[in-house]
Amino acid sequence: MDGRPALGKVEDLATLAKLDDKVLLEELRARYRNNDIYTYVGDILIAVNPFREIPGLYEDAESQRYFLEQKSSNPPHIFAVADTTYQNIIGYGGRVPQNQCVLISGESGAGKTESTKLIIKQLIELCRGNTQLEQQILQVNPLLESFGNAQTLMNDNSSRFGKYIQLVFKDGHVMGAKISEYLLEKSRVVSQGKNEENFHIFYYMFAGLSNEFKAAHYLQSADKFRYLTNGACSLSRDPSLMKSRYEDLVNAMDMVGFTDEDQMSTFNMLASVLHLGNVTFGMDDNDAAFIEDENGAVKVASKLLGISTQEVVGTLTAMVTFTRGEQVKRNYTAERARDACDAMAKAIYGRLFGWIVNKVNQLLAPPLMHAEQREIGILDIFGFEHFEKNSFEQACINLANEQLQFFFNQHVFKLEQDEYTKEGIDWTEIKFVDNQPLLNLFLNKPIGILSLLDEESNFPKGSDHTFVDKLNIHFHGNDYYEKSQQSTSGKFTIHHYAGKVAYDSSFWLEKNRDTLPPGVMEIFQGSTDELVKLMFRGQVTRTGSLSLQARKSMSRRTRRSKKPSMDGRKRKLTVGGQFKNSLQILMERMMSSSPVFVRCLKPNHVKVPGKFDETYIRNQLLYTGMLETIKIRREGFAVRPSFPEFVEKYKIILCKPSLEGNKQNCVQILKASKITGWQVGKTKVFMKYYHLEQLSEIFKVMGKSAVHFQKVVRGFLARQRVKVLRLEAQKQTQRVYNFLSQINNLSIEFNNHQHSARVHDKSIPPAYFTGGDYALPPPPVPTFDGVATPPGSGNKYMEPVGPTSRSFGTQAENSDSDQFSDDEFKPISSTQFGTPGTRQATVKWFKETQAQQVYDPAVSSFIAEWFHGVISRRSSEVLLGSKPIGCFLIRVSESRFGYSLSFRAEGRVRHYMIDQLPNKKFVIVGEKKVHRTLKDLVDYYSTNHLSNWDGYLSESCGQEDGNCDYQELIADNYYFKLEQEAPSHRPNSSGPRRQQASRIRASRTPVGAPQRDPTVSGPPIPDRNYTIPKNTNVKIRSSAAMSGRPLPQRPDEAHKRLLQNQRTKYDY
Repeated sequence: MDGRPALGKVEDLATLAKLDDKVLLEELRARYRNNDIYTYVGDILIAVNPFREIPGLYEDAESQRYFLEQKSSNPPHIFAVADTTYQNIIGYGGRVPQNQCVLISGESGAGKTESTKLIIKQLIELCRGNTQLEQQILQVNPLLESFGNAQTLMNDNSSRFGKYIQLVFKDGHVMGAKISEYLLEKSRVVSQGKNEENFHIFYYMFAGLSNEFKAAHYLQSADKFRYLTNGACSLSRDPSLMKSRYEDLVNAMDMVGFTDEDQMSTFNMLASVLHLGNVTFGMDDNDAAFIEDENGAVKVASKLLGISTQEVVGTLTAMVTFTRGEQVKRNYTAERARDACDAMAKAIYGRLFGWIVNKVNQLLAPPLMHAEQREIGILDIFGFEHFEKNSFEQACINLANEQLQFFFNQHVFKLEQDEYTKEGIDWTEIKFVDNQPLLNLFLNKPIGILSLLDEESNFPKGSDHTFVDKLNIHFHGNDYYEKSQQSTSGKFTIHHYAGKVAYDSSFWLEKNRDTLPPGVMEIFQGSTDELVKLMFRGQVTRTGSLSLQARKSMSRRTRRSKKPSMDGRKRKLTVGGQFKNSLQILMERMMSSSPVFVRCLKPNHVKVPGKFDETYIRNQLLYTGMLETIKIRREGFAVRPSFPEFVEKYKIILCKPSLEGNKQNCVQILKASKITGWQVGKTKVFMKYYHLEQLSEIFKVMGKSAVHFQKVVRGFLARQRVKVLRLEAQKQTQRVYNFLSQINNLSIEFNNHQHSARVHDKSIPPAYFTGGDYALPPPPVPTFDGVATPPGSGNKYMEPVGPTSRSFGTQAENSDSDQFSDDEFKPISSTQFGTPGTRQATVKWFKETQAQQVYDPAVSSFIAEWFHGVISRRSSEVLLGSKPIGCFLIRVSESRFGYSLSFRAEGRVRHYMIDQLPNKKFVIVGEKKVHRTLKDLVDYYSTNHLSNWDGYLSESCGQEDGNCDYQELIADNYYFKLEQEAPSHRPNSSGPRRQQASRIRASRTPVGAPQRDPTVSGPPIPDRNYTIPKNTNVKIRSSAAMSGRPLPQRPDEAHKRLLQNQRTKYDY
């Protein structure tokens, strides 16, 4: 009736002529029922959580549709957001390259974490990379989810921490990544609400760890541990799912680069946390706490952590202070001792999580920033929460969401409309709800909720009750603060942008202080476990992250005053203070980038697919200001380049290479482009969000025309060049013909002279013309006495190859300063062996790090039959050309430090790169499974498919008869012996994989000198084909023993002359 398109068919709501909350709900409901969960509002994406998988929505075919495409050419999709940000950083389609940040917001359970993973997945696809770094980045999210996510009432996979993922790109390829984490909910480790769970990792452990590991660490069933209040239910609900997720986690840790030792230490610490929860306390007649069983849980936890049980017992039950030079021991009550034990468990888990993030940043560190590098940041932060009981964590989480809403309002409404007014364009102001006063309520100094909390936390007699009293006094009459009707309840209410939330102040001061019992830090720093020691010697930065390098923040140090506290001690930065710093830095990062917004909506409270709760959805749309957003996107100007920027980028439309960046030229370009709806201000051009696509389309048309023009011109130039070359070739042919004719004439002339001499000159004996005593002697046989010995031979063949090692991390000095900045990492260098791709560097890399990988573990003296040296792709195809399907080999790569898997498939030979990860494990690039050794990799794909091939590796392709293509890779402390078998003993190549006749074996005894053939009078021809190595640590001096070693390489030409002379002289 109103001329509107069919219900549910509008992909961009900003294009609707009439729009109110009713029309908006109808469109979203209709699209949701059609499984169209994505909808545009201008350049903003709305995503409604379907609570189920939609077939085909995220398949590879769908991903390929969103590769450097215009947004309007495909249906709305989260992949389109990734494509847009990628086009913006590479400057595709006339865009100015600039850093991007994707802000994903919504309530808990709205689908933010899944949206983050999908965006990263699509960005990796767009890179078209061929390194393992892409797979490592994809595994970061599942890894961090295991340790930082948990089931809550609102979300089965709720993020209990915030993260900002920075992907660094250069020339369109991802170069590395960095993770910044915010406010891990450590209190969840020791207590969870009703029907809620601890972090996922604890349940994965019980489902996946071996029985031997559990027994060694005294891990009983999950319901026996106090920290897993809902453990038994979680594991019994779907144990197979939990086990598969444990396996995925271990593989993700392998893929990212965590060593086996790192993983073992991680699970040791997790087990120790659970045992600390089972420590029970009693009180004696003097109300002094004691541990009821000192040989029980506390002893197990201490052993796993590498610390003294007696020291732990003493620290958890009493505090020692010094008063006027005297030592005073103050015993804890049982309740205080329990709190101390819980604080210890939280500290262990918090430091462990910080170390994992730090380790990920180390392993995925991008190169140092250069001007041509660009960055895409993705913010995945906890959603707005409103539970029956809301504590300090919910206040911080909701404050973060307030800050994001403020950033959205500033970017979409305030800054944009201020610019319209400043530039003097025709504009009617659109009103919006500004939440700046609520942020002031939390963040103001000295009278703000967090400042007052810090103040009360620093008072020895401060309590949660006195804190609420201060809030009631200072914020009485504030529109955003509401005092509780019960003066002794310790509660207060905040009017957030998303609704009213009542907070319970219980334990706020304790959580804000986040202190450890005296002496605990020193105990951990003296641990015999290297990882525990490393983590607790690290420093906590001003944002709350763990720094192992203890780098001082110079800018921070120069800004802050050196004024000491009243009691003369340096005060530890509180959790609230760290969180404020985190928000400030986060806002700075986002303000320096071009933001892209994704609004996630939760269709119902009960997490049921197919249910669209209109009231619930309406509330989310209202408090996020979506109606106002649609209006400003429809009427406003989202693209606002300056005159010089616009002219520089789009002057090609006028076909003028040089053009001044002024208003007049901008108008000429806009008119020539034939787009409508733009305005020109005093210093900037104002365009709609869809104008970029229209200009990009013009660029495409002009680009095709330019390519066609280049094709014609290059064709003409090439034809002219061919004419010149053809004429030159004809001249050269004629010169060669003339030269050969001269030689032929001279030859005839010489032959005539010789014939004349033979007939007429009788003084010349006939033997002169037929050979005999007058024959010319053969050229002398060259000697090799002066040939230099190749580097690395000499006496080093008797020396064992020493193992190489790589140090990890830097221990920080102990300090109580809060002025530490995040650690900085450099990528692991690959040039320590020389320039990658050179043969010399490859040989050095293999000898020093890979020699043990090529031996068959079953028999230590055998080299794996499938192993080949540095051979080309073409050579491997020749070797495999006549082999059956599934026949394979692994060769050392020519172009990098790694391997290549080549195997015979249907109709051709396939090739796959094999990378070695920082933890020395192996993975086929593009595959998800990590393997400890090359043999494990071969065994796995003998029974499992590759992702894009349905066959199996079935038979090794060994060396050809008498050939050895890896001789140069074998270390100098090995020598070789040639093994030959009669052809009749050779196994059928089409049979099952087994030892081939040409297999290279180590000699168990020194090899004697080569045997002469009695029928040949001359010396034997040296055979250059050697086979397998034997390690010998005994110096052998005899010539018979030495003859088995490889001969030094000889100059090719001299060697050929030697062989030719021998054949001529001895007639063989």
